[in-house]
Amino acid sequence: MTMLQPFISQAFNGTVWRLQIDEVTETLGIEIRNEADKQTSFATLNLSTGKVNFTNFALPERWLTGVEAVYNGIILLHYYKHESGPEHKAIIAIDSTTAAEVWSNYSLAFDHISINGPVVYNTSFQPNKLMLADVLTGQTIRPYDAVVDKPLENNIVVPVMMPATEMVPGMLPDEPYGNMVHYLNHNSYIIVSLHTLKNGLLQQHLYITEGSNVVYHDLLNHDIQKLQPEAFVLHKNALVYIKNKAEIKVLKI
Repeated sequence: MTMLQPFISQAFNGTVWRLQIDEVTETLGIEIRNEADKQTSFATLNLSTGKVNFTNFALPERWLTGVEAVYNGIILLHYYKHESGPEHKAIIAIDSTTAAEVWSNYSLAFDHISINGPVVYNTSFQPNKLMLADVLTGQTIRPYDAVVDKPLENNIVVPVMMPATEMVPGMLPDEPYGNMVHYLNHNSYIIVSLHTLKNGLLQQHLYITEGSNVVYHDLLNHDIQKLQPEAFVLHKNALVYIKNKAEIKVLKI
């Protein structure tokens, strides 16, 4: 029996807030928020090679910023219009390998990624008029066409919710707490995320089994106050999960 080991293990100084995957380069873009320091930073790593490209990249605005998407080697960042609102403004395009700024536009805002590139709009005009943009230059190319510029599909697979009663008795060392577990079957592996209650403490675990054998286990969160959402996603053969809210781990399965 071969035990699995993490392909990537990278800790950050803050809470992993958002993940975005580039379908072209298999780059994972990460938004990290440190509440105590009011600092938002960004990092990227490659799910294919395991290389951590950069960490701790920050924009001049320390807090009111975030990641929109990663596409064709470019990570698109944004600012917030107001501290108390969700509206975004500006697009800052950063090379996802070097963290060098490629272009920026403070009149545009991001809408979504299409099969032909990012779809954007000028925040000065109402109603919003969507345009297709060149991700490498920031130049708007033409008006957005919903028929031609279909949303870009991705290879991200999320686990399904499954009643704990459907698990094979004795399949895992821990008995699930609550009625549901997160479940995914991939290749020869079964991946399960579940909660346990031990000595009054709620914990979240990740298990990977192959046949009747547990080939990987990690304690994701301990002494938590409530049940957590799904703990992992699968992109092609890369299993990506967050540990203790501040560490990214990747396994090849």
